[in-house]
Amino acid sequence: QVQLVESGGGLVQAGGSLRLSCAASGHTFSSYPMGWFRQAPGKAHELIATVSWSGDSTYYADSVKGRFTISRDNAKNTVYLQMNSLKPEDTAVYYCAAGRPYSDSLSYIDYWGQGTQVTVSS
Repeated sequence: QVQLVESGGGLVQAGGSLRLSCAASGHTFSSYPMGWFRQAPGKAHELIATVSWSGDSTYYADSVKGRFTISRDNAKNTVYLQMNSLKPEDTAVYYCAAGRPYSDSLSYIDYWGQGTQVTVSS
């Protein structure tokens, strides 16, 4: 069983930055591909960034490419999302997720965090 706890959300002005953290419990964190999703009011769940279990491969949605960076620190059982040049349309609840161990994608999600609110004011 893995528990994921996000932190770092908040209110920021457009053009600002935030760093989200997702701390995982358990001893097998390094085997899980990790990702960040977000859901804005009235919109569908959106996968925005992933990092492979080995840490050598990342993916970004076009909506955040060049502005957001996902990384992981397996020694700390933590995955991060550095968000720069934030826009009002980035306002959403952000969730971290863990995929199937040693899988190449997040097609199947084994664990979800509880979410953290990010609000970007114009």
